Amino acid sequence: QVQLVESGGGLVQAGGSLRLSCAASGRTFSTYGMGWFRQAPGKEREFVARIRWSGGTTLYADSVKGRFTISRDNAKNTVYLQMNSLKPEDTAVYYCAVRSAGGSTWDYWGQGTQVTVSS
Repeated sequence: QVQLVESGGGLVQAGGSLRLSCAASGRTFSTYGMGWFRQAPGKEREFVARIRWSGGTTLYADSVKGRFTISRDNAKNTVYLQMNSLKPEDTAVYYCAVRSAGGSTWDYWGQGTQVTVSS
């Protein structure tokens, strides 16, 4: 019902920046929030950041707070993740997700975009 497409990943040196985008399409009228997760090889998927769709309030993982900024364009059904001061440990596949209103889980997921930070 909702399709998500991430873009903006790539290779960057430590200390550099990247901006990820995630465009949602389909039936997006019941979106409660959108978020970003990441998964590094051999590790579990972890929460990165989320933003509530109506109020725009944000929440960040401690590991990225102060370096990453999540934002959204409600009219475009798009969420962004501005990543600054990147570290090698930020290397992972980054996924965006949608949480529907009334739900308690992340309902829809994108295919992911690779972010590689070299030192």
